[in-house]
Amino acid sequence: MRRPTIMDIAKAAGVSKGAVSYALNDRPGVSKTTRARILAIAHDLGWAPSSTARALSPGGRVGALGLVVDRPARSLGVEPFFMQLVSGIEAELAVTGMDLLLQVTEDAEAELAVYRRWAAERRVDGVILVDLRVDDARVALVEDLALPAVVLGGPDGAGTLPCLYSDDAASMREVVHYLAALGHERIAHVSGPGGLVHSRVRSQAFERAAAEAGLCEAFTIEADYTGEAGTRTTRRLLARSDRPTALVYDNDLMAVAGLGVAREMGVDVPSRLSIVAWEDSVLCQLVRPSLTAVSRDVPFCGGEVARMLALAVAAEPLQPREAPRGELHPRASTGPRRA
Repeated sequence: MRRPTIMDIAKAAGVSKGAVSYALNDRPGVSKTTRARILAIAHDLGWAPSSTARALSPGGRVGALGLVVDRPARSLGVEPFFMQLVSGIEAELAVTGMDLLLQVTEDAEAELAVYRRWAAERRVDGVILVDLRVDDARVALVEDLALPAVVLGGPDGAGTLPCLYSDDAASMREVVHYLAALGHERIAHVSGPGGLVHSRVRSQAFERAAAEAGLCEAFTIEADYTGEAGTRTTRRLLARSDRPTALVYDNDLMAVAGLGVAREMGVDVPSRLSIVAWEDSVLCQLVRPSLTAVSRDVPFCGGEVARMLALAVAAEPLQPREAPRGELHPRASTGPRRA
């Protein structure tokens, strides 16, 4: 069916095109009665404003926010973090009547190209940046494009952009001291990609906390958040003659994969190996033994970053905001170290 136009509304209402424009844009020039009749006809015809036309008007907005995720598409369908994040964003946007434009890219250059295209075509009013990188080229780009943006992460590395961050260092310190209190001395941290700011923050916090606890055999090994990487890394670690007695994974997928490898290799959890996952999820709670995990309110973070971006689009001044710190939830996958 053809999309109804302002001219269709004018014909149905028996008024001029200008009168319809005044009514739809809530401008003076028509009576209250005429305005109400025009709005009712527009509703009955299923008329909706053109996002392109709104964007081209002075100060116009398209009513959409953008999110680009530079991760393998296959991993997004099974990683609870991004599903929870998007659900929080969508819940907030449903209240405001805005849309979310989501795109997955294969590398950093492709992601930068998306921002350039969105800015040139006026596809979105602003963007949410996730997975903040060390020396992140996206920050300078959106600043140069004058594209409103909010960073989920930081505050270091966010430039002049407002950001929503959490104190990952404090949460990691809690994890390490908890495991040390259980008697674990050989602890391995299976991190995300080292080029991500939050991976670096957690790894540095892990090293500091291990030093505080007097752990001389604690170390970090880099992975990539996928279950496959969790599997490969765990096999190498458990095949060592001096294998760790505790493993801390930077996400739930790698932790669940690591639990499977422990079973495969006959290493009992938790009597011979303790496991902690970052980002609690249903996966952590459904496996047996259930996984000790660091829990954050990810849907809240999604809603909060969407609210912040709406303010940024409206040119409201914003300061970095701190999200509630992740909490450690001990479960059946951790226990005292046994000789």
